[in-house]
Amino acid sequence: MNKINQLFANSTDQKLLSLYFCAGCPTLEGTADVILTLQRRGIAMIEVGIPFSDPLADGPVIQSAATQALKNGMTLKTLFSQLASIKDQVEIPLVLMGYLNPILHYGIEAFCQSCVEAGVSGAIIPDLPFDDYLNIVKPVADKYDLRIIMLITPETSEERIRFIDDNTDGFIYMVSSAAITGTQKSFDDAKQAYFRRINAMNLRNPRMIGFGISNAQTLKAAQDNAAGAIIGSKFVTLLNETNGNADIALDKLFEALTK
Repeated sequence: MNKINQLFANSTDQKLLSLYFCAGCPTLEGTADVILTLQRRGIAMIEVGIPFSDPLADGPVIQSAATQALKNGMTLKTLFSQLASIKDQVEIPLVLMGYLNPILHYGIEAFCQSCVEAGVSGAIIPDLPFDDYLNIVKPVADKYDLRIIMLITPETSEERIRFIDDNTDGFIYMVSSAAITGTQKSFDDAKQAYFRRINAMNLRNPRMIGFGISNAQTLKAAQDNAAGAIIGSKFVTLLNETNGNADIALDKLFEALTK
């Protein structure tokens, strides 16, 4: 069974925590150590960012991380090599998150095959048109048992959400707002209503809520309204501040999530 499906099948408390970081930042060689540290510290799933020069959906923190990673020399080929080196040690799901352009340059089939060889269970491609997913990417991803995760926002129609739910597997990435990535102090009434509306749809796929989670209030709101939460910008900031020491960055993150 795909590790993403296995994770949600075995999870009953709906308190999962997934963390995002950008491969190759703050150091080129730190990717493997960050992954193994997060696994050891109990993180349920890890999103590994593929750096790209024009990350449209990302705020300044992740944009800066991508820029630094590219300066450090991170490429998809390098990332797959690093992931393959620890494949036998990684038991939790790894999900690559990146934009379509580098993946197209790598080749869709080559990308899916490399994911399997490197122990990757899924991919999030924010700018992948859904029609292209259905007609081009999904048949190849299914061949390699790779989950392509789709995003929904408060502006996504119910019809579209149900179509995504019917044609994807793994989980649905619930973006908390129609904004770029970044931290928020709280989720307002409109976002809470959005969470309740999606809950009431009784979707087939589990959901994870991301974008803006950085403290106890936003974490609780996400974990109360979905299978769990995804934290990106806050952890990326802390990882940079600690020069890539994931243990210390996690200590600081867990402290922030109690406030």
